Amino acid sequence: MKAAVIVFPGSNCDRDMKVAIEQSMGHSPAMVWHADTDLPETDLIAIPGGFSYGDYLRCGAIAGNSPIMREVVKKAKVGTPILAVCNGFQVATETGMLPGALLRNANQKFICKDVDLKVAANNERFVGAFETGQTVRFPVAHHDGNFFTDDETLARLEGEGLIAFKYSDEDGNVTDTTNINGSRNNIAGIYNEAGNILGLMPHPERLISDQLGGTDGKTFFDNLINSLS
Repeated sequence: MKAAVIVFPGSNCDRDMKVAIEQSMGHSPAMVWHADTDLPETDLIAIPGGFSYGDYLRCGAIAGNSPIMREVVKKAKVGTPILAVCNGFQVATETGMLPGALLRNANQKFICKDVDLKVAANNERFVGAFETGQTVRFPVAHHDGNFFTDDETLARLEGEGLIAFKYSDEDGNVTDTTNINGSRNNIAGIYNEAGNILGLMPHPERLISDQLGGTDGKTFFDNLINSLS
């Protein structure tokens, strides 16, 4: 089992992602710099959170045009699993690997806290450790996490089971009150049509031990690595 973490100028969760993957995989992933033009042979690519290129233009816009992302897009097209978290989700939409866009939070404020999420659709590779309808708890830390897409794409995401997580309360109730950033239909994460890409705003890599406040993230990564091993 091999994994790679993409690193951009301004990434601040690449080390967290490395630790989470290493803990579940048993050895370190490759750390791949944004200017590289070759990806090592890998079974998983992680695009971490942070503020790539200082979030200039749009969050993820410059990173989406970096040399390494051309190679990531090629790998995604042939089925390599991609985990895109927070800024990584923004990068994935900028490259067209995932539909929609991440806009400024509806309250115009940076949000940093643990949130409850309802597992909306099961994808064994990414969330096989959880039941559909189950709630999990991951941290969020974003200013531009408001997922937006047109009505037709939204209907397709819902109808084809491509929504991974929705913002909810601890009992799994999805309401306007639990929608922390204004995302359409409370969407916190989505899959691509092929099911090999997961983009999500919350950070499972930040909740991988009791010392960090919980282990739902460890459960997430243990399942992901085991499913690819």
